Amino acid sequence: MNMKKVELLAPAGNFDALKGVIKAGADAVYLGGTLYSARAFADNFTQEEICEGIHLAHVFGRRVYLTVNTLVKERELDALYQYMLPLYENGIDGVIVQDLGVLRFLRTYFPDLPLHASTQMTITGSRGAALVKAEGISRVVPARELSLEEIKKMKEETGLEIEAFVHGAMCYCYSGQCLLSSILGGRSGNRGRCAQPCRLPYEAEGKKGYPLSMRDMCTIELLPELIDAGVDSLKIEGRMKKPAFAAGVTAIYRKYIDLYYQNRAYQELSGCEGTQIAYKVSREDMDVLKSLYIRSKMGEGYYRRHNGREMISFDSPAYCETDEELLREIENQYVKGELCKTVKAKVSLSPGKLARLTLKAPGEADLQVTVTGDAVQSACKQPLTIEKVERQMKKSGKGPLRAGQVEVEMDAFVFLPVGALNELRRKALFAMEDAFICQYGLAYKERKAFPFQKSLKQNSVNSIGETSGSKLPNSLLVAVPQAELAVCGGYKDDVKDTKTEERKEKLHAFVRTFRQLEVALEEGIRRIYLDYSLLETQDDKGSGLIDKLTVRKNGPCRTEAENRESIIYLATPYIVREKNIKYLKKIENALASGLFAGILIRNLESFLFMRELLHPKQMVLDANLYIWNREAAAFWEGRAEEFYLPVECNAHEWREILESCPGNSMKASAIVYGRLPMMVTANCVKKTAGGCHKNAGITMLKDRYHKQFPVYTDCLCCYNIIYNSVPLSLHSMLCSKAANLADSFRLDFTTEEKQETLRVIQYFKGLFLKEKEPFYKEYTTGHYKRGVD
Repeated sequence: MNMKKVELLAPAGNFDALKGVIKAGADAVYLGGTLYSARAFADNFTQEEICEGIHLAHVFGRRVYLTVNTLVKERELDALYQYMLPLYENGIDGVIVQDLGVLRFLRTYFPDLPLHASTQMTITGSRGAALVKAEGISRVVPARELSLEEIKKMKEETGLEIEAFVHGAMCYCYSGQCLLSSILGGRSGNRGRCAQPCRLPYEAEGKKGYPLSMRDMCTIELLPELIDAGVDSLKIEGRMKKPAFAAGVTAIYRKYIDLYYQNRAYQELSGCEGTQIAYKVSREDMDVLKSLYIRSKMGEGYYRRHNGREMISFDSPAYCETDEELLREIENQYVKGELCKTVKAKVSLSPGKLARLTLKAPGEADLQVTVTGDAVQSACKQPLTIEKVERQMKKSGKGPLRAGQVEVEMDAFVFLPVGALNELRRKALFAMEDAFICQYGLAYKERKAFPFQKSLKQNSVNSIGETSGSKLPNSLLVAVPQAELAVCGGYKDDVKDTKTEERKEKLHAFVRTFRQLEVALEEGIRRIYLDYSLLETQDDKGSGLIDKLTVRKNGPCRTEAENRESIIYLATPYIVREKNIKYLKKIENALASGLFAGILIRNLESFLFMRELLHPKQMVLDANLYIWNREAAAFWEGRAEEFYLPVECNAHEWREILESCPGNSMKASAIVYGRLPMMVTANCVKKTAGGCHKNAGITMLKDRYHKQFPVYTDCLCCYNIIYNSVPLSLHSMLCSKAANLADSFRLDFTTEEKQETLRVIQYFKGLFLKEKEPFYKEYTTGHYKRGVD
C-alpha cells in the first residue's frame, strides 16, 4: 500500500542539533547560514558545514532546507550568488525566502532550486499563494494565524505543498508585518534580529501584564486534523534553542505521526475507512513536551480559533523550569555520539589480482557497491592477517558509514600496504554513500547554475500574465487623470528643484476618518488615500462615503483649494483572509462609481484580486510590500505604477535602490509623517484585557516607561494595528536634496482629530516655502538616518 506521508520538519541551530533531529526521526531539517537568515543570533552554519550537513542528511534519506528568509538590501544582493552557489551544487533541497527580489534572483540563477515561501511573506489566502506559485514557489508556509479550514482551501485551490508550524514559540504579530523591535531598538525582525519587545510588560484597558506574549504552540493532539487538512510538512520551531529541545520534540512528534499512519493503514485493511482514527497522546509524552522550553502555558495556536485571552501568557512570558535530567537523557540518546549507518563488508585479496571490497546495506538486497584497489602482492616476510584486514575495514573516521560485519576472503601469504587498504575502504564508503543518496532520490550532481551577470536586462513581463489590460467592463473602468499616469525614470542627481506649487502637488495623505478627509479636501491635497473602513462608516449626519463624495463632486466648491480637485484612492485592509474577500468586493463596487482613481495595495491577496479589475497604473504598493533591492523592484514593474520606499531603510539605501534600477518605470514615494504601524495582529488587545464589543476604534497600550501606543481595533477584518507612540516626521527631508528621491510625500493620519490634521497639513505645505521646526514636540525620524543592520 502506497501512502504519501506528511513530512516532519525539524530545526537545527547547529551541527549537534542537525544530527540529533535526524536520529530522532525528522524527515527534513531547516537551518540557516551566517547570512540572510531570520535567526541571526542562532549558532548557524558556515557554507562548509551546510555542505557537510547536506551530505550527511542525504545519506540518511533526509532533506535539508536553507533559510534565506530576510529582506535583502541592494548592496547585499550580489553576494547572494557566491553564497548560494556551493550549496546549490552540493544539493540543498530547498530555500525558504521572504524577499520577492530574492525569489526572483534565485529563480534566475539557480533554475532547479526548489523555492519555498516563508511565513514572513504573510500569505493569508489562496490568491497570495497562487501569485507566488506562478513565480516558481513550490511550497508555502502560510501565516501562522490561519485556521485549518483556510489551509485546506489553500491546498485544494493551488495544489501547492503546505508547510505549517506545529510546535514552539509564537509571534504576536503576523510574521513579516512587525516593526516593533526595529523601530524601538533598531533590531529588525525582518533581518532576523528581533529583540522580542512583545515579551515585555504592558498595560491595556487598565490591566497590567503581558498582553502581547503568545503561549507556545503544541499541536500534538491535532496531528490527525492537520494531516487531513492537507498539510504536507509539520514544522517545529526552535533554531535558537538547545539541540536537546529539537531532538526531544522531534522524537515525540515522530512517534505520533507513525501511530496515526499505523492506525489509518489498519482501518483501510480492515474495511473501516471513514471512521474516526484511534489516536490519543499519553500524559507522559505531554509532560515531556511541557518540560522542554515551553512557556508557562501551551496552546494550539490559531488552527481552531481566531484570537482570545486563552492564547496569551498574560501573567508571565517566562519559560517553565526545564527538567535537566530529561535533557541529559535526550542528549545521550540523540545528540551525543556518532550518527552513522552500519554496512556489511566483504574483502577479496588474491595475489596478482586487484583488491576487491563489496559493501552491502543490511535488509536492502539491491543496495551494494563493489570497488577495486591496488594489486595484491605475495608476502615475502609479514603476510596480512584476517584480523588486521578486519581492523582496517572497521575504521570509519567521521563519515556517516561504518563496516560492522566484515567477511575476508584472502589467500595465505598475501600483502597489501595499510595505506592501500585504507584507500580501498574510503573509496568503497564514498561509493556506498552515493548509492544511499541515489536510492533516496537526493542526487543533484547535474544541477548547474547560470553564470552571474549583474548587467542582465531586467524583464518587466511577469509570469502571472500580461502586464496591462483589465477584466472589468469598459463602463466600469476608472478614469485615471493624465497627471497620475506620468512615468518617472528614477532618481537623478541633477534633478532641479520645482516651483512651490508644483511641489505642493506632491503632498498626499492617508486618512481614516471623515473629519480627516474633510480637512484634506479643504486643503487641496492632491491625492488622498481612504481607509477601506470608510466604505462601511457614516458621518454625524448619517451620510456614507459614496454619498459624500458624490455631493462634493457635483456641488459648488467652497474654497479656492478645492478648485484643484483631489484624486481619491482607496486603501485595502492590511490583512485579507478568505472571509474578508467581501470587503475587496465592496471596494470593487465602489470603483464602479467612478469616484476613485486607484488602489493602495497592502498585501498579496489584494493585489491579485485588484489585478483582475484595474490597470497597473491604478495600483500603488504600500511600504509593507518591501521593495529593498533592484530585483524586488523588477518583480513589481509592470504590475504597479508606484511604490513606497521601505521605512526600515535609510536615505542612502533608498538612493541605492533607485540608482540600481534606473530603467524601472515605477514612481517612488515616501511616507514623511504619521504613526508607523508597529504590529498587525490577529489577536485583540481589547479582547485580551477585557472583552470584544465589535466596535472599531482606538485603545491604548502603555509600556513600562509609560509611553502610550495607540491600538486601532479593526472589527471588520478582525485585526489590530499597534501604532508607534510618536509620529514619524521627515520634515527635514522635504527641505533637503533628498526630497528629489521621492516623487511624492505622504502624510498618514491615524489618531489625529480635525484641528491637528489641519495643523499638520499646513505645516508640511509651509515647508515648501520655508524650513521650520514642527509644532509637535515629540516625533521620530525612524530609520531615515540610521537604517537597520
